[in-house]
Amino acid sequence: MKFKITRTQLIVIVALFLVLCDNIAFFKHVTQVYEISILNSGFLLSLGVVLAAIITIFSSLLTARYTLKPLLIALLLIASLSNYFMNTYNVILDDTMIQNAMETNVNESMDLFNLKLLGYFVFLGVFPSCLVYWIPIASVSFKQEVWRKIKSIGIALVIILVMLFAFNRFYTSFFREHKPLRYYTNPTFSLYSAGQYAYNIFYKKEATLKQIGLDAKKIEDGTRKLTIVVVGEAARANRFSLNGYERATNPLLQKEEIINFSNVYSCGTSTAISVPCMFSGLERKNYSDKVAKSRENVIDVLKHSGTSVLWRDNNSDSKGVALRVEYQD
Repeated sequence: MKFKITRTQLIVIVALFLVLCDNIAFFKHVTQVYEISILNSGFLLSLGVVLAAIITIFSSLLTARYTLKPLLIALLLIASLSNYFMNTYNVILDDTMIQNAMETNVNESMDLFNLKLLGYFVFLGVFPSCLVYWIPIASVSFKQEVWRKIKSIGIALVIILVMLFAFNRFYTSFFREHKPLRYYTNPTFSLYSAGQYAYNIFYKKEATLKQIGLDAKKIEDGTRKLTIVVVGEAARANRFSLNGYERATNPLLQKEEIINFSNVYSCGTSTAISVPCMFSGLERKNYSDKVAKSRENVIDVLKHSGTSVLWRDNNSDSKGVALRVEYQD
């Protein structure tokens, strides 16, 4: 008799695999706050159980007969890549990071490609995906499948409630005082971030572009001036020798008569956020990427004044800043 498993069993197996193999970063950061000890062991184990139950509920709700394996394979592949980037670069895959990934180009992406990334993708993504694809699923009636799905979701919810109640003191501090720890759950938070990114892209509060500085004028003094602005949007101030860093990271600039503004901060550590911010009329404390892209920026104001503007780019693009001026890649 050929071995077969039910759809619910496959979902649970994949959920356990994701928790055990693709949440290294999550448990590493959790154990930095809740150190491994006899007192904390029950809570740490419950975190894995709760995360597996959440993945089970999510997968059960979104899968049907013909979408089960494609969704589980997608989860495995996404989780393997997320696992690599979180472990290697100690990053969280929030909506800003998703935006960076979507707006990058092939050349920038290839800089990240290496054997370690390939190993994560093959051994934690491709191999288990092949097993999911090949494993036979027991065929049952629609009514039986619905009942099994309801039962598995119900059991998962009960497990979550029992864990929350049994370790109430730990979960209270976990949710209230250590919110960033949840950002490392894989692949749940990266999927949430992808949804948030899609929402920000497709849901627009501003239907039309808001114009600013329409009355801007050049001061005519009979001379023409060429001004070159070099944009270094996400450089680290504490790595500039101009700011006191011990290594000579700005040797040529230090030979010039320059004014160094050291007390300046970017809106973010990524190009997708910092470039639109520095050219917008918004303050850093109230900056919103959506608001910034719904209104004109300083480049547009220069154009309104009659100034000729040319944006020359050696990155992926201008992140929306130079959409309305002459552009060269």
